[in-house]
Amino acid sequence: MIGLTTHVLDLTHGIPAADVVIQLLRLGDTGASLIKTGKTNGDGRLDEPLLSEKEMQNGEYELLFFIGDYFRGKELSLPEPAFLDKVSIRFGIAETNAHYHVPLLVSPWGYQVYRGS
Repeated sequence: MIGLTTHVLDLTHGIPAADVVIQLLRLGDTGASLIKTGKTNGDGRLDEPLLSEKEMQNGEYELLFFIGDYFRGKELSLPEPAFLDKVSIRFGIAETNAHYHVPLLVSPWGYQVYRGS
């Protein structure tokens, strides 16, 4: 599979994070442009790739995960402002004929990200 995918795992509750809003932006010399907005399903994944094989382009990107809204929806008591409200992951795509998978493991207090498979 060629393209860009992600998924979100809620480490606080030990479950996939459903209903997390995610934005994909392309970064350039004149700033960032919004490419796509999606929301995770019950498996913590988007129903379709953020970038399909045809949409893959070399460059720098940013994924913005709205995790503060997610944890507020779980009725967790968060401070205002939340320690982590939006998690931003900036990364580069160098191989347009490859699969890039960017999982986010998250709690209200920390996160981990890596290039998955």
